[in-house]
Amino acid sequence: MTRTEAMPAEESFQEGQGRFGENPAPKPKSQVVRLKPAKVNRAQLSQVAILEAALQLFSTQGYHGTSIREIAAEAGVSTGNVYHHFPDKETLFKSLLDQYWDYVGDPSAPFNKALAEGAFPFDLEKLAQAAEQSARTYRRHMNLIYVDVVEFQGTHLRKYFSEMPDRFHAMLSKHYPGDLLKESLAPECTPKTAVMLACRVFLQYFAVEILFGVTGQFGLDTATSIAETANILRYGMLRPAEPTALKVGSR
Repeated sequence: MTRTEAMPAEESFQEGQGRFGENPAPKPKSQVVRLKPAKVNRAQLSQVAILEAALQLFSTQGYHGTSIREIAAEAGVSTGNVYHHFPDKETLFKSLLDQYWDYVGDPSAPFNKALAEGAFPFDLEKLAQAAEQSARTYRRHMNLIYVDVVEFQGTHLRKYFSEMPDRFHAMLSKHYPGDLLKESLAPECTPKTAVMLACRVFLQYFAVEILFGVTGQFGLDTATSIAETANILRYGMLRPAEPTALKVGSR
């Protein structure tokens, strides 16, 4: 199967637009991720059209609610053409999930760039920006995660999430050599756990806001919620213990 690359639509996230603190939940149409082949030929264009059609239908109708016939009609190809590129519907569904996993592991992805630039652990707001950008640009792929949970009981997700600690370990070893990151964290805090927690918190926040359309989910505006969350991640939620007064005559 020919590899395809993804690029955001013309109206997707741009620097200075759609960041937390502004009115979220834009129209889904503006967040479409268009797929284009590295080399243009008829077969590849058909494959791209099929993937795009399947992404749109799976993310809005679900897996079982979408037929190969509907995908073919949406893509403007025959059902035989769909089967020429993909042996069955599940392979097509999994290919779309693989696109998202490829994006997540791409060094140019916003989250990975932020981590490579040293945003963790001090500039957590930059990680939040990257989470928002990812959710806006890949909202339809992220919808497929929920489809997989509901319709496949997470069958296609288990391998990815079980391998996630190893991927984070490799990333940390590359960008934070030695004890560079550990020296900035509390003694009981494992760097890998800390980074994974921060990433998941921000991604989940913007998944709820952008995919589900829920604004003010903490009872606060987005900018305030992110600032407060970042401070809790940085400093913890407990008040610092008061110093114990020395007793008279003690040393």
